[in-house]
Amino acid sequence: MPLTPEARSLLDMAYRVGAPRFHDLSVDQARRSFQKLHYAFRGEGPAVASTIEVPIPRPDGSTMLARLYRPLQSHAAEPLPALIWFHGGGWCVGDVASHDVLCRELSNQSGCAVLSVEYRLAPEHPFPAASDDARLAFDWVQAQAELLGVDATRLALGGDSAGGNLSLVTALALRDEAGPQPGFLLLIYPSTEIVSERPSRSRYADGYFLDRGTLDWFFGHYLPCGSTEDWRASPMRAASVAGLPPMLLLSAEFDPLVDDCAAFAERVRAEGGEVVYEEVAGVIHGYFTLGKCFPEARSSVARAARALGERLKAARPA
Repeated sequence: MPLTPEARSLLDMAYRVGAPRFHDLSVDQARRSFQKLHYAFRGEGPAVASTIEVPIPRPDGSTMLARLYRPLQSHAAEPLPALIWFHGGGWCVGDVASHDVLCRELSNQSGCAVLSVEYRLAPEHPFPAASDDARLAFDWVQAQAELLGVDATRLALGGDSAGGNLSLVTALALRDEAGPQPGFLLLIYPSTEIVSERPSRSRYADGYFLDRGTLDWFFGHYLPCGSTEDWRASPMRAASVAGLPPMLLLSAEFDPLVDDCAAFAERVRAEGGEVVYEEVAGVIHGYFTLGKCFPEARSSVARAARALGERLKAARPA
């Protein structure tokens, strides 16, 4: 189908005559631009039972911050299933605040706690800092589940774009070890490989928001020393994707990453994994967090929350 009217309107605004392209901005300008977009076009943040600012210590003595959301209908003493969420933004922009409304919606609609993680950003902290932080978040939640009021046996990983990449990378690392595993992956147009020649990379290379220049800007800041073939940057490059948790993968029709997402889902199926893959028609990369602009965002968030709740609640221990 063609672009939705909302997508067309947003693109017309983004590419108006004289407007600077995202990849022409400094890092600080890009971060402010990303925040302004989300604050302007995300929905209203629903009330939740509680939000708690959570400090997670790193081995080097620094602290990673996270925010824990408990759904409106929950009780304080109830250990909840939990989603560990990694925000999108090309590993360079975005934060817990930019995805606050989304995490509130996911928590309330799924009945699960959500821990939104403020992982380190490039270029100040290039690869593999973000993936190291993602792994730390999972291990720390496992160890501190009782303190957080969550059930360590019912954890999921999820994220949009770069955050989906971090979820996959973490799940692959955990799969290769004998320890605890996440029970579900919630992936929203994840970056599955840095270098790709699939048709959507050229078909939507210009004029569709996440254009070629912006992708190069993100990749260059995140991977200043290359490493594009490292599976921790490009999970499609992993020797095997068998043994991953069940996953829901949502993609956007007019997204340069859409063919990469479809190829990854197909590979998971071919290697015996469980994946539900859905391509949302008429929308662009980034739509999922812009609920005020895209009706499809609201329906996709509901779809994602339903899958998350059904999967994690079904895993309740006897």
